[in-house]
Order: sequence, then structure tokens, then C-alpha cells
Amino acid sequence: SYSQFLNFDTCQPSFLAESLLITAYTLVTLVGLFGNLCLIVIIKRRKEAQNVTNILIANLSLSDVLICIMCIPVTVAYTLMDYWIFGEVMCKVSSFIQSISVTVSIFSLVLIAIERYQLIVNPRGWKPNISHAYWGILFIWGFSLIISIPFLIFHQLTDEPFKHLSFHSDFYKNKVACIEAWPSVTERLIFTTSLLVFQYCFPLGFIFICYLRIFVCLRRRHGKIDRIRENESRLSENKRINMMLISIVVTFAACWLPLNVFNVVFDWNYEALMSCNHNLAFTICHLVAMISTCVNPIFYGFLNKNFQKDLVGLVHHCRCTASQE
Repeated sequence: SYSQFLNFDTCQPSFLAESLLITAYTLVTLVGLFGNLCLIVIIKRRKEAQNVTNILIANLSLSDVLICIMCIPVTVAYTLMDYWIFGEVMCKVSSFIQSISVTVSIFSLVLIAIERYQLIVNPRGWKPNISHAYWGILFIWGFSLIISIPFLIFHQLTDEPFKHLSFHSDFYKNKVACIEAWPSVTERLIFTTSLLVFQYCFPLGFIFICYLRIFVCLRRRHGKIDRIRENESRLSENKRINMMLISIVVTFAACWLPLNVFNVVFDWNYEALMSCNHNLAFTICHLVAMISTCVNPIFYGFLNKNFQKDLVGLVHHCRCTASQE
């Protein structure tokens, strides 16, 4: 159905709304890109920072960088312009990369939860090392690529939506839209519902269980009277790290919830969103989801004193290098 185009002449956002959206997206992109790149570089430069958790955090940042570069600019331009200007390859690749990045992000958080669980709840059991972290990263990138392949297959360019317009026909004469063209509605619903389960519901449920058990375990240890100062200090550090990681997970889940709800409504009750508010609702939900790219550097980076020191050192190093050249 192309009914979203029928009210095109009365659904244009105001100049103020467009300006606010562009400003917000630009701010999110800059913070996400700069913060995540700095986080990756700092973890790479500091040998003592290269533990399992930090390597997985760097992987999470890498997926966020991909979204900032490949997905945000394209989505903003397409939403505001209402026609596609980036060619057939980008039509297929943009959604494909966004799906990969989201899957990599959530499963990086899953691996971090597993690592924290083994470290705290099962300290005498199997402990993942750096080699395991890299193998885990390789696996989740491969898994993410495989489950995102339908975006490559079923996205295509078409001028069909603009044939139904009775206004601005000359302007849209040679314009195209980038749409999902599935063989049947049933197949599309099966895929999008499965994606919701494997990209959002199941991983977050698993992470919740891991951190719940970690919380219970730390509470029990805190209640013991015969702990020594060293153990108390270690317990406090574990709590600090866990609270930071839980904050990242909760904020990630909250950021992606509106867009997931929007997509579910769009998939199962298409007509409910076919109004002048469709583009605005999607854009707001998408913007909130993109804020998740800033979560990692803010919680793990800018609020971390060690990261702040490393960031100052990195900026100073870049200035010295630039002045020498």
C-alpha cells in the first residue's frame, strides 16, 4: 500500500520542525561518532584496559559508529525529502547495516552480561578470556549478518508510490522510493516478528536474568560480616561496574522500545499509522533509537574519570602530532 503518499501535500513538516530534527540528529551523530571513536582508540592504546569487558564495549562502539556514518544521514534525508536519492545499492545496504549494528550491539551486551555473571556469580567456574571475547565478537557479527540478509534481498527502488499522486506530478516524475517488497504479507510478518524476538525481547530477557542473579549474589556477599577490607573494596568496584553496565543496557532498551512498538503497529495494523503524523511519529521514534549510539560513550566514557584523563591525553597527543607536522 502507498496510502501514506496520498496526503503528501498537507503533511509537510514546518520549517521549524525540520530545523529542530536536523539539529537533534546532527548533535546525536556528532556525539555518537566522536565519543565512540575516542572510546575505541583509548581502549586500543591502553594495554591495561584490554580486558574482556572493554573489548566487548569497543565492539559495541564500533557498531554505533556504523549507524552514525551509514544509517542516520540516509534515514534523515529520506524521511524529510520523501523520495530516495542514494541509489539502489544504498537502498539495500542502509537497512541491512542498521539491522547488523543493532544485533551486534545487543549481543555484545549479552556477552558482557555472561562475562560479569561468570566473574561474580560463578568465580571458580569457567572464565572467558580475551581470546574468547574475539571469538564471541566474530560469531555475533556472522550471526547478525545472516539474520539481516532479507533486508538486502527485499529492499528495492520503485516509482510506484508517485504514480498515485494527483499533485506535484511533474516534480515527482523521475523520483523513486526505497521500499520493502516481500512476496507476501505473511512472510514479512514472520520475519519482522522473529527479528523483534531475536534482536530485542530474548537478548534483553537473558541480560535481565543475568544481572538479577548478579545483584542477588552481591547482596548476599555484602551481608556477610567476616569480609576483609580488600574484599570490600573489590565488592564496591564490582558494584560500580555493574551499575554502569546495567545503565547502558536499560538506556539501550528504553531508546529502542518506541521504534520497536512503532514497527509492530506498522506491521500488524498498517492503517492505524496512515495519517499526517506517520512521518513525524517514525522520525521521533527513530531519533530516540539513535540516541542509543551516545549511551556507550556517555556512561562508560564521559562519566568515567579514567576515560576523561585518557581523553585529555589523546587530545593533547593529537595536538602535538599536528603541530609537529
